[in-house]
Amino acid sequence: MTEEESTATPSSTKTERFAQWLMTREERRSEKESNLEGLIKMNLFVSFLTLGVVGGFESVRLALSLIPYL
Repeated sequence: MTEEESTATPSSTKTERFAQWLMTREERRSEKESNLEGLIKMNLFVSFLTLGVVGGFESVRLALSLIPYL
């Protein structure tokens, strides 16, 4: 332990360690998921959402076109 650490209060030491832990965690998280990965995930989500909406509209259109035959 250095002299500076021994003169610091226990709560500030805990706070500093917690802040360091938060910064380290954020660095690891940013390394794992880059902006490109986020964009790919968003693109996939939007693509599936678009497919669902188009499929839903086509299903409704087909159902409405079959009503006269009932």
